[in-house]
Amino acid sequence: MRSIWKGHIRFLLVAIPVRVYNAIETSEQIHLNQLHKDDYGPIAYDKRCKKCGKLVTKDDIIKGYQYSKDQYAIIEPDDLSKVKLKTTKVIDIVGFVDRSEIPPMLYDSPYFAGPDGEVGAKTYALLREVLKDTGKVGLGKVVLRDREDFVAIAPQGEGLVVYKLRYPKEVRKITEVPQLEHQEIDKNELKLAHTLIDQMVTSIGEIEMRDRYSEALKEIIEAKIEGKEVAGFVEEEQPTVDIMTALKESIKQAQRKPMVKATGKAKKQEEGEEAKPKRTRKSKAS
Repeated sequence: MRSIWKGHIRFLLVAIPVRVYNAIETSEQIHLNQLHKDDYGPIAYDKRCKKCGKLVTKDDIIKGYQYSKDQYAIIEPDDLSKVKLKTTKVIDIVGFVDRSEIPPMLYDSPYFAGPDGEVGAKTYALLREVLKDTGKVGLGKVVLRDREDFVAIAPQGEGLVVYKLRYPKEVRKITEVPQLEHQEIDKNELKLAHTLIDQMVTSIGEIEMRDRYSEALKEIIEAKIEGKEVAGFVEEEQPTVDIMTALKESIKQAQRKPMVKATGKAKKQEEGEEAKPKRTRKSKAS
């Protein structure tokens, strides 16, 4: 695993040399290209002015902030240089808080942080263990790409995870969601709902979380390459059932069969039916 950042985690006089690594595996993501349907040529991204329709070059482009319709405050490169912050290669911890104090909505991108060399390994392990023992996370700030970001540093296994945080002002309030008025809850329905949830309690380790969409898309791509027919999917209509009937029937189903891991295996065809060959059009550009 290759590091993407090298620096220090610092709080007061304690400095821990670390390397930061991407925690997200991007190679598993499937990217589709835009093609011209006549000759399968890749579609280029052209910079075109929406006002006059002309194609423009990089030198013709400036930046501006729209403060009203068709009104922009032009921001020059010199203006941006005035707000640049000095990159220090340091994650400065400003305090430690209970993990429960950070709303989940504030968490953004996760990164792994590992010790940089044997010298910092002991201090790194000390920070990890004290965070585990206290149930705290470190709140810090770091300057990346000329702007300051807040991060949360939390223990995970034998290591530390650095979460980039959103600023509270970036997150909308849930009270803005329409139709959240108070609703009277039927006590019998509430009791049945508790019973159903109790019967479905499990652990995240027992639930296999897989990207079934990407798996199904890979199957389609492979079938296309091999010249096979792709089986369609027909969505079944869900019958409308009143809440009491739905809760009672759900409890019966939960009692009849135990919770099992989801396989995430998409069926291409009904059992016993083989895929039929189908010719695919070859790229005219090849």
